[in-house]
This record gives sequence, C-alpha cells and structure tokens, in this order.
Amino acid sequence: MTAQPVTTQQSSTPAEVPATVRASLSPSRAADFKTCPLLYRFRSIDRLPERPSVEQARGTLVHAVLERLFDLPATGRTPTAAGDMVGPQWDRLVTEQPELAALFADGDSPAAAEFLRSAAGLLEGYFAVEDPRRLEPAERESLISAVVDEELLIRGYVDRLDVAPDGALRVVDYKTGGAPREAFEARALFQLKFYALVLWRTRGVVPRVLRLLYLKDAEVCDYAPDADELLRFERTVVALWRAIEQATAQQDFRPRPSRLCDWCSHQALCPTFGGTPPPFPTQAAPDPLRDARSRPTPPGTDE
Repeated sequence: MTAQPVTTQQSSTPAEVPATVRASLSPSRAADFKTCPLLYRFRSIDRLPERPSVEQARGTLVHAVLERLFDLPATGRTPTAAGDMVGPQWDRLVTEQPELAALFADGDSPAAAEFLRSAAGLLEGYFAVEDPRRLEPAERESLISAVVDEELLIRGYVDRLDVAPDGALRVVDYKTGGAPREAFEARALFQLKFYALVLWRTRGVVPRVLRLLYLKDAEVCDYAPDADELLRFERTVVALWRAIEQATAQQDFRPRPSRLCDWCSHQALCPTFGGTPPPFPTQAAPDPLRDARSRPTPPGTDE
C-alpha cells in the first residue's frame, strides 16, 4: 500500500488534489460509517441539515478560545485571559455562522449567559491539566492530508500539534464532553489514529503521543501508537472506503442501532424508529471529491 504526501496547511484553502485521487474521507465521516452506515448516508450523500446543538456550539467556542490563547505571549496565557476571550469569540462565531444565534430564543439572556459561563468553566478544566505558559505549539487547527492506496485522500483538522526538540510529535485533541466512556473513547481514538496516519505518511514520523484532554472532568488520556498499528489502521480506513463505495453502488445504507442513537438528529427518517429515509439521490449523484475540495468538519463539533 502506497502513500503520497500532500502539502500541510493552516488555512481553509484546499491543497491541490493529485489526479489519481477519486475520493476523500475525513475522520468524522469515516467514523459515521463505522458507527452507522445510514448516518453516513444522511450526512454525506443526502446532506441533510442538522441544527447545531448547544453542546456542539460550546465545543466550537472552547476550541476557538484555546486556539487563540496561544496568540498571546506565554506570560499572558492565564485563566483570566482565556475567560475574557469567551464573549468576543462567541460574537465572532455567531457573525460567521448566523444559525448559532437560533440556539437561544430572543430575549433569553439568562440561557445565553449560562452558556457562556459553562464554556468558561470548561476552560478552567483545561488549565487544571495543562499550563499553556510552558507550551509553544508547532501548529493549531492545522489541515493535514495524505493520499493512501493511491486513490483516497484522507484529511482533517488537528486541534494542536506539539513538536519536541528531538522532532517527536504529540497530537492533542480537546474534548468538551464528559470523561471517557467506551463508545465515545473508541471514536475519539479512531480520530486521533487517523491524524497519526496522515502525519506518519507525510512526515515520516509516527507521533509519540496521541493526547485527549477531557476538559469537563480535567482528565488526560495518552495513547502511544506504533508503525505496525498504523499500517493495520490504514488497511481499516481503506476497507471502510471500499465498503462505502459498495454501499453507494448498491444504494444500501442500513442503520446500526447503538447508544449513540440518542444523539442522532435523524431519528424521524430512520427505520429503527419507524421512519423512512428519503429517496436515494440518483439524479444528483454525490461528488466523491467534494470533501477534498472543501473544509472538513470544523473543530469542536465531534464532542
């Protein structure tokens, strides 16, 4: 199995996609199919709208503050400084994504204020597990991508990448949900292994540490991958892509009920809950490279 490097960026401008590539996959969409093929269809083929939840919006806000916290001089990276960023960053996000404003009814100032306080509380959890004054991240919200199996572009945004003086890599992902639970922990590690594979293929270095920071409970989960594991993971990713191709050709995406169904936005259309999926969009077939030409799932939405 071969891999080809694609330029790493820190902007939303897509990298040039090699001519051999005919599909792309992000860790979020790969995890969707792995979790429930029908969910993948709803999100990637039908592209059904999903109203952002308060939890997702809070995650996006916390990610935004933590990204910009490192713009400050090291001595200025304090809990107070982070707390002072919450309001301005929320205003910026609402301006860029007006649909976020609908989370709070007009005049519901207490709910909006509590939302901002809860985000500030998660930032306190961050300071309980890390001292940002002692860190100088190499990259933040960095778009990384690589081609595997010569035809599949895999890509995503890394919350933070730390590089040690000896060149060792540490991939850091902020989680604003609760402490690890089995279903969510597996999905989170799947996402980090995805990033580790891209970094290994593009930089020739297996990340030394994959770190999950659970801010709500101030917990740290470290995982150390190795090259053999990433080779197996690469085969898993390619197999998932092949399964997606087969399901698309057969127009057969079946639900896979689990505890995660409680958080699904599409229960009304799911046969598990008595619903009926919309007709498969055969007239306007999905563009398999659409995700390769656009920004993957934004940070903070996979909590």
